[in-house]
Amino acid sequence: MPAPDPSVREAEDVAADLGVDPATGLTAAEAARRLAADGPNELRSRPPVPLWRKVLDQFQDPLVALLLVAVAISLAVWWVEDAHGVPVDAVVIAAIVVLNAVLGLVQESKAESAVAALRTMTEAMSTVLRDGRRVTVRSAELVRGDVLVLAEGDAVGADARLLSATALRVQESSLTGESEAVLKDAAALAAPAPLGDRFDMVYKGTAVAQGVGRAVVVATGMSTQMGDIARLLDSTEEEVTPLQREIAHVSRVLGLTVIGIAVVVMVLAAVVNEVRTPADLVTVLLLGVSLAVAAVPEGLPAILSVVLAVGVQAMARRNAVVKKLHSAETLGSASVIASDKTGTLTKNEMTIQRVVTASGEVMLTGVGYRPEGEALARGGVAGDGDGDGDAGPLTDERLTREAVMVLGGGSLANDAQLVEADGGWTVQGDPTEAAFLVAAHKLAGTVDRVAGFERRGEVPFTSERKLMSALVDPPGDGAWALVTKGAPDVLLPRCTDLQVGDETVPLDDDRRAAALAAVERLSRQAYRTLGVAYRRVPEDTGPEGLEEHESDLVYLGVVGIIDPPRPEVAAAVAEARRAGVRVMMITGDHPVTATRIATDLGIVEPGARAVTGTELDRLDAAGLRETTRGVSVYARVAPQNKLQIVDALQADGHVVAMTGDGVNDAPALKTADIGVAMGITGTEVTKESAKMILGDDNFATIVAAVRQGRIIFDNIKKFLRYLLSSNMGEVCTVLLGVVLAGVVGLEGAAGGEAVVVPLLATQILWINLVTDSGPALAMGVDPETDDVMARPPRGPDERIIDGRMWTGVLSIGLVMGVATLLTIDIFLPGGLVEGSDDLTVARTAGFTTLVLAQLFNVLNSRSETTSAFHRMFVNRWLWGAIVLGVLLQVAVVEVPFLQVAFGTSGLDLAHWAVAVGMASSVLWFDELRKVVWRWRQRSGA
Repeated sequence: MPAPDPSVREAEDVAADLGVDPATGLTAAEAARRLAADGPNELRSRPPVPLWRKVLDQFQDPLVALLLVAVAISLAVWWVEDAHGVPVDAVVIAAIVVLNAVLGLVQESKAESAVAALRTMTEAMSTVLRDGRRVTVRSAELVRGDVLVLAEGDAVGADARLLSATALRVQESSLTGESEAVLKDAAALAAPAPLGDRFDMVYKGTAVAQGVGRAVVVATGMSTQMGDIARLLDSTEEEVTPLQREIAHVSRVLGLTVIGIAVVVMVLAAVVNEVRTPADLVTVLLLGVSLAVAAVPEGLPAILSVVLAVGVQAMARRNAVVKKLHSAETLGSASVIASDKTGTLTKNEMTIQRVVTASGEVMLTGVGYRPEGEALARGGVAGDGDGDGDAGPLTDERLTREAVMVLGGGSLANDAQLVEADGGWTVQGDPTEAAFLVAAHKLAGTVDRVAGFERRGEVPFTSERKLMSALVDPPGDGAWALVTKGAPDVLLPRCTDLQVGDETVPLDDDRRAAALAAVERLSRQAYRTLGVAYRRVPEDTGPEGLEEHESDLVYLGVVGIIDPPRPEVAAAVAEARRAGVRVMMITGDHPVTATRIATDLGIVEPGARAVTGTELDRLDAAGLRETTRGVSVYARVAPQNKLQIVDALQADGHVVAMTGDGVNDAPALKTADIGVAMGITGTEVTKESAKMILGDDNFATIVAAVRQGRIIFDNIKKFLRYLLSSNMGEVCTVLLGVVLAGVVGLEGAAGGEAVVVPLLATQILWINLVTDSGPALAMGVDPETDDVMARPPRGPDERIIDGRMWTGVLSIGLVMGVATLLTIDIFLPGGLVEGSDDLTVARTAGFTTLVLAQLFNVLNSRSETTSAFHRMFVNRWLWGAIVLGVLLQVAVVEVPFLQVAFGTSGLDLAHWAVAVGMASSVLWFDELRKVVWRWRQRSGA
């Protein structure tokens, strides 16, 4: 049977059931007994992943498995050849696999260190009653029945039922998404209510913004609301990234292709050369295996890891910490960014933007707690007009004086403090009260006006009164005043006069109606409204009985307060939309506020509606998917609603990036394709669930990471295009060389060779070493070639190697093979062109042509559609790799001991000229193909 809901029970009954006297608390012995029985007040955490498991995870990639198979085959062939020398192929491929694992481990270790650096270094503490005395204990040692003593600035250590509350406001945004601090009241609720409306409860993970109170702990550890969310996290599964799915597909395709190529070449070689002896058969098998090894881009896993690591480092420089390498590209694939509002899209710093008085309206610029901005006048009288378009310089002295009195009065009836530290501004106390202190600095004369006032008494804010008053004594011999601020609908009935400039006039029906209209207009614009009033009181007025003076007040005006959008977010949203990425807001805040912020940021058009969590609960799966297709603002949502939205978007084929900072965001962050947590305001639960953490809590950083993710994906396509087309050139050379040996003169020049081939196995290995490493790595760090944000995100079913790329790979490989074989034919006797060189020289010239063709192909592969000459010299690493490749090829051709090792012969200038000319045909062919493609695109063909 579930425990009764403590929020609907009297506090004394709850305490009695827990066996505690609220006046004295538990005894130390009883607290120790309960701690031993129930365990520490901590959330269940995952055990750390052991090193051996991390190492094993690096070998789970299907492409790595393919390379390990290649290692086994190479070792088998080496063994069949009597194990002479060192199995170079196997050693090189194994070294690449190990390098890939080391890179992955190092990067993940760096990410873990960065995450650890973002964690708070202080241990949470709580003040409780034990044995009738106040003691401070570790929050982890709290037990059910402990009496919490709450004060401003305290973190609530456990879920608790309030025993008493005086002006107690609790910031619950991390749990509910509500941006405003919630006013608490110890009175029992009449009926069960949603989490954000349980005013007699406080919860673990929240913070006291104002006031004092006492509460009896009713739940600790995994039994708290935060524990419920932690269990929800355990039931959600992490999504495999799009890149991981795509690389797995590429690996399967390559595996089948490699097997097919090896079998075809071995069969053709056996048929064409009429294999008769076991020695001939071994030669054919060696040819097939060497070609299979050549066809596998063995550098791909390591290059992929390096490219991702470089991208991760680039993101880290922009304050985006990526915890897993493969997640770096996922943001580039995102088609939806589903963002929390409070602290992510907004500052989570309440700001006064409007002051409405009898003479008009003042607009205050600037956002957040930094006391910078200016005051502008808006046309018309109080209650007229909407929008900001008619704002101008504040020159009306009467309006200025009235606004100064409003902000000055709000600053006097105030318990908050504005603090500057390390170049930033923070507040102590209620954020709404702090907004008056910030606004006072923006309107000249306000701070000076209230300087020197001394407080003589106050009447605190309560949920019943909805008012707060301060008795103040001005400097000099001025009369004392009672300054009152509060809800306009409560304050206005207590007012009999209205401040107009330096005078007061009766608050007649027309003026009262105008004031109420101003309040209603601000409310429609999603502002929280607070009215300010005052009255003169005798100097001998004491702090007792001040409530009796909260009548016959002079109404000064009303302010409009809002948690404003971050100033950089609107541009980031526009950039995301330009890139075809849909931005959605999912928040626990009020629908009117959510819609207003979303409209200001350009997430939705004016007039768009917000869907609430209650409405979502009534939808079936089909209705939910239909709703998520058309609605971009969701308000008053619970954690399970966020999960529903993410699941519906993913079921509709979207790649979802979910951002947030509160505990309530954690399950959705874990389920999303990539979860993005806030590093400064984010909770530890959220950071653990996310794949990326923003060190600056800046939404614009997410969009910058989207750009970087797209650059990473483009560079992956670049080096894949290069590696596959270059390896295809080797395959075509050997395949066509075996089939057309008689046509190009190879058969007649074979001499004593049983099976004639255009390239030796060692030469194929050399090509892989020279051209598959340096150039591909340099291409992986290529700068942005085109505007990656000018195109829509790639679809979840779009292949990284699509039909157009396969066509390019095959055509470039064929051109390389033909150019290589024609070069061999030019220098061999017989064939299509009569030559005079021996097989070694001709094969060396063909070998050189193929290496140089692959280096020309580096320039081709930077783009499928843009000319190789566009921004040709922006990547110095690329040109360094090309120059190094040329120098190594010269060495293997001209250095005597390398000639012996790789079966080459020195070439004269004519041979080099032919090799260079034939190799460049790859560049000219691809340029022609790109010209035709661009012409067809322009003509609409």
